[in-house]
Amino acid sequence: MAYESLAFAYDGMTQDIDYPAVLDFFESVLSSHGRAVDSVLDLACGTGSMSLLLAKKGYRVLAADISEEMLTVAQQKSAQVPDNPPFFICQPMQRLRLPYGVDAVCCFLDSLNYVTDPKDCRSAIERVYKALNPGGVFFFDINTPYKLRGLNGQVFLDENPDSYCVWRVEFEEETRLCYYGIDLFRKQKALWERSFEQHCEYAYEPEELLCWLREAGFSHVELYGDLRMESPTAEEQRIYFAAFKE
Repeated sequence: MAYESLAFAYDGMTQDIDYPAVLDFFESVLSSHGRAVDSVLDLACGTGSMSLLLAKKGYRVLAADISEEMLTVAQQKSAQVPDNPPFFICQPMQRLRLPYGVDAVCCFLDSLNYVTDPKDCRSAIERVYKALNPGGVFFFDINTPYKLRGLNGQVFLDENPDSYCVWRVEFEEETRLCYYGIDLFRKQKALWERSFEQHCEYAYEPEELLCWLREAGFSHVELYGDLRMESPTAEEQRIYFAAFKE
């Protein structure tokens, strides 16, 4: 499963992700639509970086992920917010089931692309709709097909004092799948430990996601460019969706 070995090196290799900017954009979209939010589900929360930011802003946070290893790291980090810690649950999004309804569901960092079976993606959207309170919003982003196709054949390196990671990318046009082969080297005292993971993303077209959101019951959906309060361009690499439940 993805993010087993990578979980414990993930935060060190993703220090360039501007989580506060993503949260600011989320709140700007909420404000532009006059939506008041108290409870938030951070879906596919990973190591909980966004969950903690939401909690520090005063939101009541549920956080779900399929990776027990990522949740272990997230739970350890939750000590940073002892007065309002997120509540973490281990669930795949296509079988999402919450103990109570929430005002917003966030799913960031192209996590929906990781649901590589379109039937499961549709199920996840339906589950999110049911989890939302009336007036709630489903806010998420995807890597666009334009971006994923452009990654084919590329090699990326991530390096810090404790880890070294090589990403090799292949895109299959017929299956619409983008594969990331990841060689990870982690420093263990005087030695380096090697592990390998394969990640996979599905290239969802925005139009099909729009269709499934409407079929699930969302009454209004808006698309945005990457952290911009503007419509996405034809060559957009990341698109944000805001789907509203009335």
